[in-house]
Amino acid sequence: MTYLYGLINKYSTSFVSRWLILIIDVFTVAASFIFAVLVWYRFSMIGFENVLFFKHLAVITLVYTFSFLVTKSFSGIIRHTGLSDAFIILKATSLSLFLMLLINLYLLFEGFHNFGRFSFSLLIIHYFIVIFLLIGTRVLVKVLYVHITKQYSKKRIPVLIYGAGDAGMLTKNALTKDPLYYYVIVAYIDDNPYKIGKSIEGIPVYKREKALTESFIKEKEIKQLIISMQGIHPDKKKKIVEAGLKLKLQVKVVPPINNWINGQLTSTQLRRVKIEELLERDPIELENKNISRELRNKIILVTGGAGSIGSEIVRQILNYYPKRLVVLDQAESPIYDLQFELKSSKKYKNLLDKVEFVIASVRDKFRMEEIFDIYKPEIVFHAAAYKHVPLMEENPYEAVMINVFGTKIVSDLAVKYKVEKFVMISTDKAVNPTNIMGATKRIAEIYIQSLSNSKTKFITTRFGNVLGSNGSVVPLFRKQIEKGGPVTVTHKEIVRYFMTIPEACNLVLEAGSIGKGGDILIFDMGEPVKIYDLARKMIQLYGLEPDVDIKIVETGLRPGEKLYEELLNDSENTLPTHHPKIKHARVVKFEREEVEILLNELSEIILERDIFKLVQKMKQIVPEFKSNNSVFEKLDKKIS
Repeated sequence: MTYLYGLINKYSTSFVSRWLILIIDVFTVAASFIFAVLVWYRFSMIGFENVLFFKHLAVITLVYTFSFLVTKSFSGIIRHTGLSDAFIILKATSLSLFLMLLINLYLLFEGFHNFGRFSFSLLIIHYFIVIFLLIGTRVLVKVLYVHITKQYSKKRIPVLIYGAGDAGMLTKNALTKDPLYYYVIVAYIDDNPYKIGKSIEGIPVYKREKALTESFIKEKEIKQLIISMQGIHPDKKKKIVEAGLKLKLQVKVVPPINNWINGQLTSTQLRRVKIEELLERDPIELENKNISRELRNKIILVTGGAGSIGSEIVRQILNYYPKRLVVLDQAESPIYDLQFELKSSKKYKNLLDKVEFVIASVRDKFRMEEIFDIYKPEIVFHAAAYKHVPLMEENPYEAVMINVFGTKIVSDLAVKYKVEKFVMISTDKAVNPTNIMGATKRIAEIYIQSLSNSKTKFITTRFGNVLGSNGSVVPLFRKQIEKGGPVTVTHKEIVRYFMTIPEACNLVLEAGSIGKGGDILIFDMGEPVKIYDLARKMIQLYGLEPDVDIKIVETGLRPGEKLYEELLNDSENTLPTHHPKIKHARVVKFEREEVEILLNELSEIILERDIFKLVQKMKQIVPEFKSNNSVFEKLDKKIS
């Protein structure tokens, strides 16, 4: 076998001439006729003593050769024989049988008694023998080729497939056709008790408690666990994935059927489980009627529309058919990328005549007024903000200009142009802030709330970290792992709340539809997650072992960073809304005149370019702002 593998490997790019295959097929037809005669005469030699045998052999060989030439049944690559090749052979042999029956009728009616007509039974026996041999030999060659090339390949991967349904069998078929790896399907795992103990195409079906054990994995040398179940509940998927990770398996999932290429699944489409999937919760049930009523046929402005949150809000708004959607961002490349994405999407390309892409900065009052005057938005989603904590700690001037005064400019214009609703995206870092970014967002919240007596309804949404958003730890960890490490975490005990981008944006739209004005709405972020544990799981999802294949290094808390984030401060509490994942925060409110005075003072200090004086004023506006691991900590000592 090893010698045979060497030959196959040596000549793997060479293919047998189709004319040679035709000769072999013709020889097979002749040999089949000889065997059919033997069967017809019950393995007696009497059939060969008649001179008509040789005439019949010549005619039937010529007829089948003609059919092979017509159908080109000999043109396929044997090692890749499939159903279509088998169908062509069936068509060629059936054509031959039909022609032989016509010849038989001709011989009968024209009275060629000296030639002798063919026995109908003999033709049928020969027909089935030919089909069996032509298809069987091709399948045998293919099976031997696949078996030998994979058996002796070093890339042998024993796997378990979770799900013994249709998707599981399609997964098995896709894996066995893989050109690079020899996937050995050791077993299926299924939760259906009626399937346990049975086998599918010789592969046994086990229950999870038997297959996902250390002894079984070690005995069978399993390397991968592939989840093939469609529409699996997030909690169930999480348990399966974590069981696989615990056993040091590389866990992959089969994509949804509608994502298969041309309706076919290939092994290359199997993908690693994303960390986002382990943090998924029950699907959000939205009041789509409420959202549709708010957004349909409305002129909507999304600031920061090219960012990770803003762009997802844009995608989701388009589902509700706005009259016009203005996507505003100061970043040229990201807004171009979003424009290109929407143009390339079958789902959105027909809606692009309703979308305007605008390059502008929210800190530019004259440009923003021009935009409000031209488009006259009825609803504003304000996602534009600087949000990177360490960077803003080093650049407080920019943080204040965008997060505070950019928000003030847009919200003031919303009042002036009689916008119906203004929804601001805030952050949990605005609660008891320990950094510049969080403090600027809290000041923006205070100002927004102070406008609640106007005709415009101002709503603030407050939530934690968003998985996969620009600057989040997940893309950073992914890059570090793909470079071979190390993965850096600031502190082993640091904890954060997480939410997926679509989930967060769903709730933003829902909050916008239920907000009455002057609200701060906070989202149910689920259970907090240890960043260190997150890093370990991401490494495991790559099929690697933490601290062995990839090191995890503590770098220390960054300026402005704290171990725990909160959604409420000590003086706040919540009230329920009609949506279980959205709570109404009861917060301290400020009068507009008071806030205007404070922001005017803040703007005057900005002109002085003294960042310590600027931050000190921020601490006066937000008394709970206590700097952490920052050069501004000394200001807190002065205040105390």
